[in-house]
Amino acid sequence: MLDLNNDTFLIYAIKNYDNPSCNGMPDLEEDLKRFKYIKRLFKRYEKTDVLNERLILNHIIVLYNVFGNAATKMLFYKIEEKYWHYLKTFLVFLNRMTSSSMVEVNLDHNIVTKLRELNV
Repeated sequence: MLDLNNDTFLIYAIKNYDNPSCNGMPDLEEDLKRFKYIKRLFKRYEKTDVLNERLILNHIIVLYNVFGNAATKMLFYKIEEKYWHYLKTFLVFLNRMTSSSMVEVNLDHNIVTKLRELNV
């Protein structure tokens, strides 16, 4: 299995990218920006306690749609470890992880409450 680092991330992303409507590198680059958006939303939540849960869910779902199961590994590589408990909470909600996976990373109870309130 390929370990992700700055040199291998793009290769891994291209290898796992499956977007039928892709018209070249600009589309891939646009999808890769979603990692940055998620990180920014987590940072805003940490600082202001304002959670844009629907927007975060949308970005994560799109990433899984275009990168498949490789998105999990890519998310944990791109998102700083201090935000992993936020990320894990969303992935458990979307059934992309189990709560018993990565036991050292706890779920964020505030996010759990917000996600349970969604009408999905």
